[in-house]
Amino acid sequence: MTDAPEILRFSAFAATPEGGNPAGVVLDAQSLDAATMQRIAAEVGYSETAFVVGEDRTGAVPRYRLRYWSPAAEVPFCGHATVATAVALAERDGPGSVLFDTEAGQIELQSTTDAAGAVAVSFTSVEPAVRELRPDVRDRLLDLLGLTWEDLDPRFPAAESFAGNWHPIIVLADRDLFHQFRFAPDRVAALMREQAWLGTVTVLNALSPFEFEARNLFPVGRITEDPATGSAAASTGAYLRQHGFVGRTIQIRQGVHVGRPSLLAVTIPPSGGITVSGGATRIG
Repeated sequence: MTDAPEILRFSAFAATPEGGNPAGVVLDAQSLDAATMQRIAAEVGYSETAFVVGEDRTGAVPRYRLRYWSPAAEVPFCGHATVATAVALAERDGPGSVLFDTEAGQIELQSTTDAAGAVAVSFTSVEPAVRELRPDVRDRLLDLLGLTWEDLDPRFPAAESFAGNWHPIIVLADRDLFHQFRFAPDRVAALMREQAWLGTVTVLNALSPFEFEARNLFPVGRITEDPATGSAAASTGAYLRQHGFVGRTIQIRQGVHVGRPSLLAVTIPPSGGITVSGGATRIG
């Protein structure tokens, strides 16, 4: 009988001591099969748990193979669990550069430690892509959220954006409506499965050219609303690049609606992957 793997728990992207998005991390998962990883993720109960299933330290930069599981299914990529895993590795081995090989592609990460020992991580996404959200799918999604196309910010048309997972992105013009809309999780989850949206439905409100509020709906992962979503933040950066947000860093505030305030920094270069930065702290 093999020993049960150690499950580490972190809260990533916290804006306050009680904020952030919890993630499970298993650093020694090489011997685990898919069914076991799915069971562990369901038992942990967080939106995602990351599993390090391979390691190569022969090169100049350590390289790790990661898989991510929600309580319901495997997902190609998860930003907050990526940050949590990088922090766990930095605590174990020291800060520096690492490479993660994921189902979505290769992710470059850089970790640093401040004078108090806190670890900060930046990851650069895979090459992103943005495409139009079909009007019929847009209207069905908006209807499920109790919204119409007239509620959208006219500066930002609805779209789908990819930086590891495909995320539909809608930007609401009215801040009160952004905070007040409601939805039926089971009906939204059904649409997400139909459209192969394995990440979140991303709803934004622009506070300024450098700051956005986000709500990320994740009923397909049995999480009604996600407190902090690194993959969606990267996809948002790719989406905003299409609308002239180039060469700047924006702040994304998330998690207030679920009582876990979070803050993600997104740097948008002229081309290539989007960089998302934040930290993670141990739970328990």
